[in-house]
Amino acid sequence: MNFANRLMKASMLSTISIASLGMGSIAYAQDATPQSEEAAADENVIIVTATKREQTLQEIPISVSVTSGETIEQAQIRDILDLKTVVPSLRVSQLQNSSSSTFIIRGFGNGDNNFGIEPSVGVFIDGVFRSRSASSLNDLANVQRIEVLNGPQSTLFGKNASAGVISVITRAPQYDFGGSVEATYGNFNAFTIKGDVTGPISENVAFSVDASYNRRDGYGTIVNLDEDVSDRNRWTARGQLLVEPSESLKIRAIVDYSNIDEICCVVSTLVAGPTAPAVFGVGGALSTDFFSYDIFLNRPPVNEVDNYGGSVQVDWESGPISVTSISSYRELKNFVDQDVDFTSADIVNEIRDQQVETLTQEFRITSDFDGPINFLLGGFYFDESVKQDSSLTVGAAARPFFSLLAGNPAVFNGVEAALGLPQNSIFSPGLLTSEAYTLDNTSWSVFGTVDFEPIDGLVFTGGFNYTKDKKDFALSQTSFDELGQINLVDAFIGIATGGAVRNRAQFLALPAANQAALAAAATSAANPFLGLAAFQFQPPFLNIPNAVEDGRTRDDDLSYTLRVAYDVSDNINAYFSYATGFKASSVNLSRDSRPSSTDFIRGTRGSNFLAPPSAILDAGLAVPNLSTGSRFAGPEDAEVFEIGLKAQFPGVSVNLAVFDQSLKGFQSFLFTGTGFGLSNAEEQSVRGFELDAKINPAKGLALTFAMTYLDPLFDSFTAGPLGDLTGERPAGIPEYSISTSATYTHEFGGSGNRLITRLDFNHESNTLINNGLPTFGANNFKREVNLVNASSTFALSNGLELGLWARNLLNDKYILTVFDGVAQSGTVSGYPSQPRTYGAVARFKF
Repeated sequence: MNFANRLMKASMLSTISIASLGMGSIAYAQDATPQSEEAAADENVIIVTATKREQTLQEIPISVSVTSGETIEQAQIRDILDLKTVVPSLRVSQLQNSSSSTFIIRGFGNGDNNFGIEPSVGVFIDGVFRSRSASSLNDLANVQRIEVLNGPQSTLFGKNASAGVISVITRAPQYDFGGSVEATYGNFNAFTIKGDVTGPISENVAFSVDASYNRRDGYGTIVNLDEDVSDRNRWTARGQLLVEPSESLKIRAIVDYSNIDEICCVVSTLVAGPTAPAVFGVGGALSTDFFSYDIFLNRPPVNEVDNYGGSVQVDWESGPISVTSISSYRELKNFVDQDVDFTSADIVNEIRDQQVETLTQEFRITSDFDGPINFLLGGFYFDESVKQDSSLTVGAAARPFFSLLAGNPAVFNGVEAALGLPQNSIFSPGLLTSEAYTLDNTSWSVFGTVDFEPIDGLVFTGGFNYTKDKKDFALSQTSFDELGQINLVDAFIGIATGGAVRNRAQFLALPAANQAALAAAATSAANPFLGLAAFQFQPPFLNIPNAVEDGRTRDDDLSYTLRVAYDVSDNINAYFSYATGFKASSVNLSRDSRPSSTDFIRGTRGSNFLAPPSAILDAGLAVPNLSTGSRFAGPEDAEVFEIGLKAQFPGVSVNLAVFDQSLKGFQSFLFTGTGFGLSNAEEQSVRGFELDAKINPAKGLALTFAMTYLDPLFDSFTAGPLGDLTGERPAGIPEYSISTSATYTHEFGGSGNRLITRLDFNHESNTLINNGLPTFGANNFKREVNLVNASSTFALSNGLELGLWARNLLNDKYILTVFDGVAQSGTVSGYPSQPRTYGAVARFKF
């Protein structure tokens, strides 16, 4: 079914579901109600919809950070990646390409290097769930506000919000004609232009259109190719239609398309390991100055993302009862072609071609009674298919490179002769793997909340979410690594017996004494092949589903929220809550997907001859060098105790939340040097607090201060890729994160002209980047962040605005993250932070 037909189906679903009840509301419409507009006239009153009802920031009993559209303009926040500088509880990191990013809240989150991994932080744009970070990275245009909800939000937002939610709310079409256009030019030849226009079509129909284009030269250089890297080349367009055939009915339709075509990203070398001389020995090079932004690759990386979709939201009101329906269909296409050894030697390259199709339907009924009891009841349906075709390709330098590491340029010729392989077949140029992965996920949930207010100002809330989740996945891979097809222990036994033993059955038929003698010799220094194990990068892959593994997960969960909120006075509100969260099983869609130890027991050095009986072995499915790992990680179960205080006085507002949060079954996902390991940590917890304050000490001056303190712990993590981490502090989680800003607006008499100057500072305390690396081992790589951003805008009364801006004004340099060098044991690679950027902006609002 093509996109247009699917979108039409979504529209019909939304309209029919509302019309069938004959009632509805504007309970979650993104434009403000008249009451909200009146409240918003006070600059200290912020309207949010974090509970899927409109409330002020002071009233809402949730720890939530709100970034207004005005702040986004002034701070030159381009996309969600930049949002971290103003929200201290949020961390966002871009990884090896434009479409791979990690969202983390309160220290919990997962990387997006694997499309089978469900997010722990849900991203919603205008109420529509974006299931992969690549579909939420388009530039922010026409944004009204962004709400970051901290802690588990599964009760109202479902199975992908066990750590929190990022909710982007854009401006709905208006009946007054207007709009804006903005152009920016900056260093690295950066140029952006964006605009929007809105207005009436008829008395009860309005429209809006917005678009943006963002282009920038790369701030890094591929030295040997004389090519820029870490550039920007993206655009997005969106159209909206608002139809209000009656006072009680509102329909908002949105279609959007975004495109990314970039060369990303800068990957530098932190530690040049013992393999580095071999890189230079085959005529290659690798970066040696981490923050020079000069790197070496054998080909420019290709990152292409097409992301498009549409949604229809219908709100219908009937007295105190309202109904909301949101239907959506989206498609994401992601293509990556990358040199993954990150040297100029042509050793190994990877291609990923990924497609995601997502259909969602949400339906809510909400009450607004005058009495003490009100409720929200809803349902959500999610249907998604993921397809990935990928491959690894061996380059012309691979065989010479690995020959140098082996210490003998002719070593593989001798190995080929001894093992009966064709000459020059090991690490010959061409395909190393060819992979095809699919994942089908359907889930549904029923959720609701009940508010009981026995006396004015005291509200008891109970909420629940029951979810059923079903995943079916199929992974097939052909490995062309000639050396990897041979188990070195079993091959030795075959040669030692003159070819009489060619399989496990023949080995087991030997007398026990002969078996023991052969096994001892094959696993000792008497076996000259054992040293070659380090060169067996891609052994045969056991496809799934198979006779033992069904390739499916089935999860269900009941999450709930219990909360009491009390208005201590007209200016002070307090709340206490207990909530649980849930994330369904995630699937390891990678070449590192391996059977669990319950289905297969690996023999000594991967030998199938020496392996004990297991389901896979007994079924005749075991391939050479099969090892155990994970096909999927089980569900995450979150729990949080939180107490909060919100105070608002003239010119001053303070919000404080203290929490104790834990996650059982945290889905740990770690790069292992040649692939990705997925496993469950038994329990990880974090205690801390979040403080958010704003003060207006003088006319035109606004000061903000936000701080997050986190004290995390691996309560139990015994079986991860790094061994037993129980009792250790999870790395990558700063103890203190601070975001503070000062904004001064100077008005020039009664002219209406203003000069708006903003200075903000973002700090993350010094912390270990990770708990070690699978190949490199323990390390002390740390990061500390101190970002200063500034802007000054002269806004004229006629709508023209002229300004200057700078991000990372003091050119702070820090490491984003690190990983084991690909096929380069002892080498550590990483991502340096973005350098200082600055420019000028011209904006006209009409």
